[in-house]
Amino acid sequence: MAVNYGSKRVVTGAHYGLKDWMAQRITGVLMVLFTVIVIAQVLMVSGPIGYESWAGIFAAQWMKSLTFAVIVALAYHVWVGMRDIWMDYVTGSVGLRLTLQVLTIVWLVGCAGWAIQVLWRL
Repeated sequence: MAVNYGSKRVVTGAHYGLKDWMAQRITGVLMVLFTVIVIAQVLMVSGPIGYESWAGIFAAQWMKSLTFAVIVALAYHVWVGMRDIWMDYVTGSVGLRLTLQVLTIVWLVGCAGWAIQVLWRL
């Protein structure tokens, strides 16, 4: 026999649903716009593209700021996706899932730090 709980429905899980769905879409759109801007910048370069012209594209302060924002957005985008994968598909122990999540965070912070270091050296 079915029991009607009314409006007091119990929802289980981490309650990330809509927030993470929106974060994935917003960061994805930001990365697409950045890609279009970089392609437009590359197409505007005359002659062969060497280190000087490539560094010139990222030398402007607005481009460095935009690239920084995209690096942060990319790291968050990856974190949301990987966290969901670890929560959905690692069903063994909570310790293993926590270890994988911590390793993912360490890896993403390291990659973002390295990318920012490269960016600000240009």
